[in-house]
Amino acid sequence: MGAAPAPAPSPAQRLQAAFAEAAAEYGVPPSVLLGVSYLQSRWDAHAGAPSVTGGYGPMHLTDARTALAGAAHHSEGTEDARGDASRPALVPEQRIPSAGEVPARLRTLQRAAALTGLSPARLREDPAANVEGGAALLAAAQRRLGAPPSADPADWYGAVALFSGADDRATAAAYADEVFTVLRSGGERVTDAGQRVALAGRPGLTPDTGTLADAGLRAPAAGDTECPASVSCEWIPAPYEEFGDGDYGNHDLGDRPGSQSIDYIVVHDTEGAWEGVLDLVQDPTYVSWNYSLRSTDGHIAQHLKAKDVGWHAGNWYVNAKSIGLEHEGFLANPDAWYTEAMYRSSARLVRYLARAYGIPLDRQHILGHDTVPGPTTATIRGMHTDPGPYWDWQHYFELLGRPLTPTAGKHGGLVTIRPDYAAHRPSYTGCTAAGEPCAPHGSSAVRLYSGPGESYPLIKDIGLGITPTTGVNDLSSRVSTGQRFAVAGRDGDWTAIWYLGQRAWFHNPVKAPTAVSARGPVVRAKDGLESVPVYGRAYPEASAYPEGVPAQPVSPLPYQLPKGQTYVVGDKVPGQYYYAVTFDPASHRVVTGEDQYYEIQFGHRVAFVRAADVEVVSSSAR
Repeated sequence: MGAAPAPAPSPAQRLQAAFAEAAAEYGVPPSVLLGVSYLQSRWDAHAGAPSVTGGYGPMHLTDARTALAGAAHHSEGTEDARGDASRPALVPEQRIPSAGEVPARLRTLQRAAALTGLSPARLREDPAANVEGGAALLAAAQRRLGAPPSADPADWYGAVALFSGADDRATAAAYADEVFTVLRSGGERVTDAGQRVALAGRPGLTPDTGTLADAGLRAPAAGDTECPASVSCEWIPAPYEEFGDGDYGNHDLGDRPGSQSIDYIVVHDTEGAWEGVLDLVQDPTYVSWNYSLRSTDGHIAQHLKAKDVGWHAGNWYVNAKSIGLEHEGFLANPDAWYTEAMYRSSARLVRYLARAYGIPLDRQHILGHDTVPGPTTATIRGMHTDPGPYWDWQHYFELLGRPLTPTAGKHGGLVTIRPDYAAHRPSYTGCTAAGEPCAPHGSSAVRLYSGPGESYPLIKDIGLGITPTTGVNDLSSRVSTGQRFAVAGRDGDWTAIWYLGQRAWFHNPVKAPTAVSARGPVVRAKDGLESVPVYGRAYPEASAYPEGVPAQPVSPLPYQLPKGQTYVVGDKVPGQYYYAVTFDPASHRVVTGEDQYYEIQFGHRVAFVRAADVEVVSSSAR
């Protein structure tokens, strides 16, 4: 009598079984297959939707021509990239980076189809087939290296490195190093399709890195980059050139942090594919940023030294004191997900920069471009809105080593916005040219109303001067994960916060909270003042400017911080202005005044108030 057949896996275990079956069929250690998949997708299938670089399924098999043919791009608006009114506005015509020839790393799905005999459609849509395709690619990479199949994960370092699709040794090795970090630590989670997947960790696992030696990959571009050793990073400089009529581009030379501190890191998305984005940052007539990050493998290109000032955030005060990171991606395409490899590489870079320049790891210093304030009233409507509501800030801060946890009891004086990214799916419109509803997707953003219920109107932003909508680019009435606000009231499952000088309400049920309690310092108007002005930049008083440097106006925004309201403090900063309007840096000056400011979380974007107008108190002492 034969042995009884093995029981069929439960519905929630089918993906785990698919990994085991594919590993056995192609002679790949199951842990290697699981580790590679985790670094690509965290085992998620994304319902068959492609990533920002056209990768499908748990193994991120790439088919860029199919995926990116109709990729959505959000409007770049009218933002002056420099954000400095002392110079002519720099608003380059929006350019969608050209895709060019599709590189090999963006067409791995076709290779998997040839190796497995499965159709491209099935590899895109069926998670089990996708895993089989990934196993076939890993086995083919092992054969390319002339290495025999092996049950020992340590022997697969080179094959894992080749799976990344990188064409240089450093990037391939950094990718493999990250996979083996996953193999050592292990992990377990329930995927977006309800599949329970586990990887047992092997803390002492040491890979044979010599297996990559004969892969024939190029050396990365030489250059003295400012990156941690744990990532792959190459130097692709932005140009500092004159090009006529006294104009130059695409950044300013500086002497940071000696001349002025670096206080912020600004997270952007590229709205275009890698090769085209690199073309743009090397154009002296275009704008600039410090680093670009590639989605497929987390590779980093550095374009500006930290000492120099990029033109990226639309606010000269923030530009002068920040480092800009562009991530390959699309704001208005919710199904175009970011890879775990890019999230991890970005987090490693941000941790490195934060340590180097003393930047706090919180949402008032790690800014999205969408949280940078308009420097003046006239600029508010044109400010950019990336990386948008689909960037997973909660996971990002976990990778930064600063998870967003409660810091107060059940009814603390502050709240930290923290919805469950995967389960929290507010509706948006505007992801297509026709303005149709966006596909349901996890989101970091929480919507605000003028009263405790969805029957109330959305809260208004008087600076934008529009009727608020659910548009994916409309920031009128929403807050974002990691931002902290003072509590202004509670009513059942609804919590009110102080926001843009108003009481704003969001749904915060006990069983599915969208915020956690917090404590910390807040500012309020000084006694005797009915309200205080709010600013989009912290510029010095007129008397601080030396001869030859025009004084910049200290111009308030159209908002007020009214008596009785409190707002979370990010930092106390001096009024400061970097004068840089000519190609010759000998004329550049950093002007520092006596006036002090507090940066505050005022609305969706941060803002500034003069220290002389407010007092700082504990959130529990309101």
